[in-house]
Amino acid sequence: MEYPVTQGVRFLRAHNVKFTPYMYRYEEHGGTSVAAGSLNVDEHAVVKTLVMEDERGEALIVLMHGDREVSTRELARVLGVKTITPCEPDTASRRTGYMVGGTSPFGTRTSLPVCVESTIFDLPLIYINGGKRGFLVGIQPAELRRVLQVREVRVARDDP
Repeated sequence: MEYPVTQGVRFLRAHNVKFTPYMYRYEEHGGTSVAAGSLNVDEHAVVKTLVMEDERGEALIVLMHGDREVSTRELARVLGVKTITPCEPDTASRRTGYMVGGTSPFGTRTSLPVCVESTIFDLPLIYINGGKRGFLVGIQPAELRRVLQVREVRVARDDP
């Protein structure tokens, strides 16, 4: 199968991460439900890569289950900052080197802190963006711990 060789793929190869590439038709604002439906996998195993920032403009990446939302209030409390908000798309692209909708936590332009919803590590396999819209990679979640400086958090909102 042909797939794009993105910065994310180069990073995964450089760190000897075994991955399976998956291509699907990207839909604007389709989100993880479109990806999960295309791959015929549970949306809970499709991990979204969110770029957020605190009140000082310090950016970070949050990895969250596709079917859950981040409680920014809880994340701010856990991190000891006043507020956490999603970055503007152009700011997120500038910080990561990726287009919104194709953001991977691997091979970002600048090294950013990565917070991971801890229950992601309970899954046998996750599907996460490989660095291009319509492109996911399947990896074992433990690889996140091995190749990224991750902070495990529990910040998923309780309401569906």
